[in-house]
Amino acid sequence: MQPVEVTAGDSPIVLGVPHAGTYVPPEIWADLNETGHKLADTDWHVDRLYSGLLPGATMVKANFHRYVIDANRDPAGVSLYPGQNTTTLCPTTDFNGHPIYLDGREPDEAEIEARRLAWHAPYHAALKAELERVREKHGIAILYDCHSIRSVVPYLFEGTLPDFNTGTNGGTTCAPEIEKAVVDVTAKAGGYTSILNGRFKGGWTTRHYGQPQTGIHAIQMELAQSTHLVSEDTPFAYDEAKADRLRVHLGAILQSLAELGVTR
Repeated sequence: MQPVEVTAGDSPIVLGVPHAGTYVPPEIWADLNETGHKLADTDWHVDRLYSGLLPGATMVKANFHRYVIDANRDPAGVSLYPGQNTTTLCPTTDFNGHPIYLDGREPDEAEIEARRLAWHAPYHAALKAELERVREKHGIAILYDCHSIRSVVPYLFEGTLPDFNTGTNGGTTCAPEIEKAVVDVTAKAGGYTSILNGRFKGGWTTRHYGQPQTGIHAIQMELAQSTHLVSEDTPFAYDEAKADRLRVHLGAILQSLAELGVTR
């Protein structure tokens, strides 16, 4: 299994998909318990959700599961949200705080480093290369980092998550007009709720690559999975009708960003 899959396009938009992969190497699978085998924390069907929405968009997708290593975590292991519950570079619990490994089988430092080199590093090498290619062509690259999560996860946040959760780390990872373009669409999306820089302010990918002064802008979209799944539990099936309604708004976001990318 290749760590990363790249679909290269000619627009200013690069779609990052770090958490839709479900591949777990057999030797790691053997160490996971029943909770881990459920793979419940997958960003289910996010690649499908965004596929074909914007002609010419580049997509960089991690094929490995986040339980192998989380492609949206700092490789140095620094927490994204100090003082709040979250999962680590190589998670040992799920989003409910429950262990995902059989007793005594959690990865040690040497294993974490081996996974970083085998999986995390290739994904980010590919993402960096695509951002640089797009920036060279257009003078700008806009990284739109695609995510989803269950709408109710008490271990991570209180209450029910809004449908659209836009993150720019307090406006630091992209130009104001790029942030505004996204928020304008989500705020007007009938029947949906939205928030800017709420519980999800942008993960390591958004914060690491989002350097507007260099011509690379980054924004994270965390979708509540209730917007496009039949149920937020096994088998996490894709709901065509829900997804089609949602894709209208996602397409509007990407089109607006693409227009900004060619006019800035």
